[in-house]
Amino acid sequence: MVDKGSKGRKEEVVTREYTINLHKRLHGCTFKKKAPKAIKEIRKFAQKAMGTTDVRVDVKLNKHVWSRGIRSVPRRVRVRVARKRNDEEDAKEEFFSLVTVAEIPPEGLKGLGTKVIEEED
Repeated sequence: MVDKGSKGRKEEVVTREYTINLHKRLHGCTFKKKAPKAIKEIRKFAQKAMGTTDVRVDVKLNKHVWSRGIRSVPRRVRVRVARKRNDEEDAKEEFFSLVTVAEIPPEGLKGLGTKVIEEED
């Protein structure tokens, strides 16, 4: 049992980089539903990783997934997921997750693990 004074694991602001294997998540998916399903899977991944139901997908990430059309979704995508504090007055939750596309190293995505990013503010 966690005492009320300490913060829980899902209670702090944090940023991490993940590689999401979309290929395995979209296996057997109808061609014309691949890109929309990919965005839903990214949302689901961020919900599970960060423990927030409010997930916001960046426009650049959406454009990256859709860049080759509805059918040819990238096999893997490197994303940066940031759990941030919700400052709106009528917010249902204390935190939300912002998912952005991360810069891809020239040697490719295979073998890259989860990386915790230190905040620069």
